[in-house]
Amino acid sequence: MRKLLPLCFLIITKTVSADVSENLDYVYYTVNADPNDSLLSVLNKASPIKINNHTFHGLTKWYVKWNYRWFEQPDGRCKITKVTTTYTSSIKLPELTGADSAQEQAFNNYLTALRTHELGHYDIGKQAANVIDSGIASLPEMSSCKELEATANGLGYQILDEYKIKEKQYDADTGHGKTQGAWLGGGGSTTASAPP
Repeated sequence: MRKLLPLCFLIITKTVSADVSENLDYVYYTVNADPNDSLLSVLNKASPIKINNHTFHGLTKWYVKWNYRWFEQPDGRCKITKVTTTYTSSIKLPELTGADSAQEQAFNNYLTALRTHELGHYDIGKQAANVIDSGIASLPEMSSCKELEATANGLGYQILDEYKIKEKQYDADTGHGKTQGAWLGGGGSTTASAPP
């Protein structure tokens, strides 16, 4: 009896090296507590975050930068060989000083919710960076490096635009953090984020 050995085929594909590096910085501004004033009032007075005549207590800014290398064939065809994407973000939040225990407890509860909301913005930017990175890495070979470069950059900017819209929707869905507990009452919003 003859034994048949299973045949194994090894398919070697050249994969594109892709990498997203991240950096998140927290920046704090000082809020001086006043026992004769509400927490909302002292936060509004101290906040440096003013957007369209509204005062906000938190702000997330994020930036995505992509770089790539390609290989050009002798006939001019071009393929991405490496993508490096950098995701940089900063979250600005208040820091309360001189508060009594009741104000400090209320502030800490608010700050936890505010940070959660702002980290939601951070996550949206991070998703954008990952989608850009994988999208550029998976581009097919093109007839020229000029075409490949235009396609890669066009894709990156298109994804940024899509994620700016997602950020606006996130703020609309959460009432700028209100549904997440980042709300002290009074008029107007108390959080904000700014896309790149």
